[in-house]
Formats: sequence, structure tokens, C-alpha cells
Amino acid sequence: MNTNVINNYSKLKPSLFFLPILLLITIVLFLYYQDSLDAYKYVQIQKDSFFFINYNLGQFPNILYNVTQLGDASIFLSFLSIFIVYAPKIWESLISASLVSLIFSNLLKNIFTVPRPAVVFDNNSFVIVGKTAVGFASLPSGHSITVFTTLTVLLFAFMPEKLKYKILWVFFTIITGLIISVTRVGIGAHYPLDVIIGSIIGYISGLMGIFINQKFKIWTWINNKKYYPIFILLMLICCISLINKIINENLIIYYLALISLFFPFYKIIYVFFKK
Repeated sequence: MNTNVINNYSKLKPSLFFLPILLLITIVLFLYYQDSLDAYKYVQIQKDSFFFINYNLGQFPNILYNVTQLGDASIFLSFLSIFIVYAPKIWESLISASLVSLIFSNLLKNIFTVPRPAVVFDNNSFVIVGKTAVGFASLPSGHSITVFTTLTVLLFAFMPEKLKYKILWVFFTIITGLIISVTRVGIGAHYPLDVIIGSIIGYISGLMGIFINQKFKIWTWINNKKYYPIFILLMLICCISLINKIINENLIIYYLALISLFFPFYKIIYVFFKK
């Protein structure tokens, strides 16, 4: 599996950045022509679409709240922990990509300072699921960045050879990412453009993570089993965190994430201590 991932990553070209950058430019131009580049007008231009999406998705609060947790890096990465053993190249790229996405997310949120829906609108006028998201960090959606950063690394890791399967795989991955990301609007935490822009930035972050890792080989030690105690410790911390989340909120997604950690946890311990 790891060999296939390495081969797929080696085929990637910088031209893959052209489309997401073009999309970002198109969004900026759209906002410019709508005279909506300031935070207030940015919010107002999306008011109707926000209420429409929020109301319709808000009819399924339990599903919504479970799915949106996949935007939490600790949850999403728990499901991918198995690749530490079987495809460490994925994790090498994931770490680089996650660091890039973290920088983008924090930097852009501090630059734009767009108020959350709960700050702008009457909280009784729309659906809020879970803890009310407040503050001025709406743009871009951090959860959407995380989701698409991770999915982009997986997208190119498992890209099929045949064109028809490539199209299906790309379509499936993008739709999955958008479904997860749009839940941020459904729970009342973000506006639609926050999610779209966050998704594009996540894609760029994922690509950058792959290229950075290809060039600098920063995390190749992941494939060395003498460093497995680091992952054993991190998995233990993650398990404790998930158990705490289960105690506090008892969501099924937390149980699934916890279960997904069991086999790789056992496998890493087995490989480490095997003589």
C-alpha cells in the first residue's frame, strides 16, 4: 500500500494549484463586484442562503452534530491511524499538511475577523446545534479546512489509474468533504462562503503538505518502529480524550473513533515489541 501511495504522490504536478487559486480569485472578484469585501456586507450578502441551509439541515440535529465532529482533527485522524503502520507516507504528508492548514486558518481568521452568525443574528431566528459559536473568527471555516486538507491527502494517495475511476473517486471525495463541511452552516457556526473558502484552502493545504514532504522528507522517521512509542503515547492520549468526550456528549461518532483506534494501537504495540 505504501509503495502505491509513494508512486501516486510522485506523479503530482504544481499545476494542480491553478484551479483552487482561480476559484479563490473568482470568489474575491464576485465579492468585489457585489461591494461585499467588508465583514458586514460579506455577512449580509449571504443572509438568505445561510438561513435556508441552516433551517433545512437543522431538521436533523443529531445526524448534523455527529457528522460535523469529523471536522475536528483529532476525530478525523483517529479514523486514519491505521495508516501509520500500513501507509506511513500518508501520515508524513498529513502532518505537513496539517501544520500548513493550521497556519492558514489562524492567519486568515485574524485578518478577516468576520463575526459568527450568533453574533450578528438573533439566536432565536436560526438553528444552533451544540455549543453556540461566538466571536469574530467565522472566515474561513477551520473545520472545512481540516476536512479538505485530510481528504486531499487521501484523494491523491489512492488515486486510481483508469480515468473513469479517477472521475468517480474525485467526485466521491469532493462530495463527502462538502457534506461534512456544510454541517457547519447547519449547526449555525458559519456562513456558506466560509465553508467554500475553507474547503478550497484545505485543498491547497493538503497539496502543499504533499509537496513539502516530497521535497524535504521531514517526517520519514514515522516509518521507523523505534519511534512507535511516540504514537503509542499519542493514541493513549487520544483514547482518553475520546472517552472524556463520550462522558460529556455521548455521540456515536466518538465511539466509532475510539473503536477505530483499537486495531492500530494493538498493531503498533505488536510491531514494536516483535523481535
